[in-house]
Amino acid sequence: MRLIVIGTEYTGKTALIDGIQAWAQEKLGIHHHLDDHFSIPDQQMLKSEEHQKIMTGLPGVLKERFQRFQVAYHVRLINKYEDILLGGFHIEEVVYGPRYYYPEIGRVAETPRAWEEGMPRDSIMCLLTASPDVIKQRMKDDPHEYPVVPESDIEECQAEFEREYRQCWFRRRLQIDTSDLTPDQLLSKFLEDVIPHLTERDLAIRNARGV
Repeated sequence: MRLIVIGTEYTGKTALIDGIQAWAQEKLGIHHHLDDHFSIPDQQMLKSEEHQKIMTGLPGVLKERFQRFQVAYHVRLINKYEDILLGGFHIEEVVYGPRYYYPEIGRVAETPRAWEEGMPRDSIMCLLTASPDVIKQRMKDDPHEYPVVPESDIEECQAEFEREYRQCWFRRRLQIDTSDLTPDQLLSKFLEDVIPHLTERDLAIRNARGV
C-alpha cells in the first residue's frame, strides 16, 4: 500500500502511520518504508537539539530549497516501494511552507499537482480532520516542542488541507474525522474504510493472512 496521510497538526497523522506500521508488521508480515519528517525542524531524523535549532534558523530561501529537494527525493521513493507510508509530504509543504517556513518567498516552486504527475496512480491519500476545539485541547494536553500551527490558524490550515485534498489527482482517497477517536479506534476505522481503495495485490495479501 502506498499511503499519504495529510491533515493539520494534532489531527493524528503520526498516530495513524505508526499504528499502520505496527499492524502491518504483526498481521501481514510487511514493513512499510515510513517517512514522517516533512515539518521543520525534522524531529524524526534530527535527534540533536543543536541541529534542530540550526534547521529552524536557516534563511527561508534555504528552507524552501531543502524542502523541495526532499519532496523530489520522496517522489522517487513512492515509486520505488509498493509499501510506503508518508506523513504530510507534498501537501503539507504547500500548506505550511509559504505560511511558516519561508513567508518571504510566499510560494512553492512546484505545485502539488506537478508532484502528483510523477507518483503512482495506485497511491492513496487520507485526510485527517478534527474540530478546532479538539485540536486546541490536544495542543494543551501534549504540546509539541516545535509547534507549527498556532491556535489562530487552525481553521485556515484545515481549509487549505481540505482544498488540496479535493483538488488532488489521486482517485483513491478517504477522509476521517478523528475528533472522537482514540488512536486504536482511528486505526480500526482506517483499516475498514481503506478497503475499497486497495489494489488487487494489497487485497490478496490481506485475504491470505485472514485480515
